[in-house]
Amino acid sequence: MISNQILQTTIEGLKGITRIDLCICDTEGKVLATTFPDAEDYESSILAFVDSPADSQVIQGYQFFKVFDEHQLEYILLAKGGSDDVYMVGKLATFQIQSLLVAYKERFDKDNFIKNLLLDNLLLVDIYNRAKKLHIETNIKRVVFIIETQHEKDVNALETVRNLFAAKTKDFVTAVDEKNIILVKEVKEGETYDDLEKTANTILDMLNTEAMTQVHVAFGTIVSEIKEVSRSYKEAKMAMDVGKIFYSNKNVVAYSKLGIGRLIYQLPLPLCRMFIKEIFDSKSPDDFDEETLATINKFFENSLNVSETSRQLYIHRNTLVYRLDKLQKSTGLDLRVFEDAITFKIALMVVKYMKYMENQDY
Repeated sequence: MISNQILQTTIEGLKGITRIDLCICDTEGKVLATTFPDAEDYESSILAFVDSPADSQVIQGYQFFKVFDEHQLEYILLAKGGSDDVYMVGKLATFQIQSLLVAYKERFDKDNFIKNLLLDNLLLVDIYNRAKKLHIETNIKRVVFIIETQHEKDVNALETVRNLFAAKTKDFVTAVDEKNIILVKEVKEGETYDDLEKTANTILDMLNTEAMTQVHVAFGTIVSEIKEVSRSYKEAKMAMDVGKIFYSNKNVVAYSKLGIGRLIYQLPLPLCRMFIKEIFDSKSPDDFDEETLATINKFFENSLNVSETSRQLYIHRNTLVYRLDKLQKSTGLDLRVFEDAITFKIALMVVKYMKYMENQDY
């Protein structure tokens, strides 16, 4: 169904060109859009016209027209005046609205197809048959972006994203749940993951500015066939979740840059608990005080470089060595040894993952 706002804009545009007042009503006589007052006064005439076999008729100084959507009566159009010119304008307006109905139905069908494609609700043969019917190319490169909004059903954010990509006929914008907007975007020849990250940042900036909302953006890998679009969507979903756990300071997360976080995210919780118990016995990395954790994180940031870490922490090199020795005594892990450092880093990430998953259960 076309929105009343679109109908109003259409008839106002037509009036601006023809100087003839128009009104659109539903089949129950309710006014949906009008360019003249007192349109409600014609409700009984509209209902009588709905039941008549005529497609057009002059009643009370107005031309009445029926607007069909594939033989189904959808609207009644009123054009003010009984002359031949008014009849011609009414027929043009009827044709315009019927064209809008076709366009909106095609958009709805495409939207429905993309949703089912993302959710893996289609058989392989149906994907290609329906894509052909809807004139959607099947063998171009695409990638899926997920835009998570702060508020549920954020219509402003959805429309902003639609307007941003409206001119690109091979891109699709839809929503499969309350908080996530999905963009299935064509990837042009020579476009890289760095370019996709720029696109994600453009979406971020646009929504911050125009829709006045904070969002997170994640995207999957580039796929070359329409049947693989659902895979890119699942990757983008994983990137969104993994980003919340391990990269909470980032508003844009790419699946291709998730690193070890992606592996940890797929581990079962019992295995994670077993791993932490084996490494730290009854302790957990969370039991360390803030100073120790800050030292550890800074040491990792500086690729296990003692001199650079002590400089950035504004402490003497020997103080840092003392802290690392103390940590080694309590955990049995020497962070200056690469293998021990990796074990400790993974353990910190596993604990983060466990906390996130346990909170999701509540």
